Amino acid sequence: MVRFAATGVRLDQALAFEANTSRAKAQEWIEAGLVWVGGKVVTRASYKLKGETGGAHPPPPVPVSVAAEDIPLRVLYEDEDLIVINKQAGMITHPAPGVYSGTLVNAILGRFGLDASLGEREDADDTVRMKAQRLELVRPGIVHRLDKDTSGAIVVARHEAAHRRLSQAFAGRSVFKRYIALTAGVPQGGTLSAPIGRHPVDRTRMHVGGVAARHAQTDFEVLGSVERHALVSTILHTGRTHQIRVHLKHLHTPILGDEVYGKPSDLIARQALHAYELRLQHPRTGKYLHFLAPIPTDMVRAWRLLGGVWPEDLITDAAGVNPAEPSW
Repeated sequence: MVRFAATGVRLDQALAFEANTSRAKAQEWIEAGLVWVGGKVVTRASYKLKGETGGAHPPPPVPVSVAAEDIPLRVLYEDEDLIVINKQAGMITHPAPGVYSGTLVNAILGRFGLDASLGEREDADDTVRMKAQRLELVRPGIVHRLDKDTSGAIVVARHEAAHRRLSQAFAGRSVFKRYIALTAGVPQGGTLSAPIGRHPVDRTRMHVGGVAARHAQTDFEVLGSVERHALVSTILHTGRTHQIRVHLKHLHTPILGDEVYGKPSDLIARQALHAYELRLQHPRTGKYLHFLAPIPTDMVRAWRLLGGVWPEDLITDAAGVNPAEPSW
């Protein structure tokens, strides 16, 4: 931890001096909500200190290289430009402090041999971009991410041109992303527009109206309900960190098994959230691709234990259906 105190000096200048780092790096820490003054988080680098005591928790360094590992992957589709994977729950998308192996990045390096420098500084997803800038992570081909305990479809670019075009598509919100969730409580269907920022106290969590909140919009459709629980289809219009989880908590219907925004469940050992459907334009041909990632057995089992029945049009692993081929 770094501590500092000054008068009449910009916050980024005081922090950079005490931390023996660049002002640019100090500004990244400030914008990420890692710096406080007088006991409150301050996210404005130009803030003039008035003799207050401040502090920061700089993130630990991350290795500049990540090992290729032989980890099984469920590939929905691959060609010379991109790969679409049905990520299993429990797998982190890319390395983070303290976790440098067993990630999706380790797995794709092992299976596809991508260049570890592929796509530096071009990621479109909020969390990927923020962490990459702050921690200098190695994340070849990654243009968006899924939380560790969220399963489902994720796309990976195989070269720089594909990475650039896919990143632009995600940043431009031209990629269709549909998730399936089980909730504790029954949310009202419709569209929720509620800005999301970092939690003012716990920086590992996000919060509606939190620090440096940004516009976030999610569509919800209740596909079924039973025993004060619901099977919910959600469509993302923005890509904020933990967006679906935070919005459902805001509606007082948190995702079943979500220990961060709800509570643990005896029915499932993780948050019951799955990235089910992905539609995007091919980065080379411009043709539309459509992928469905079968819903995993733990979510199917939880819903059935509650007494629910899966809609016939939702593909599940429990039904023994193979991953869908892309439709062109």
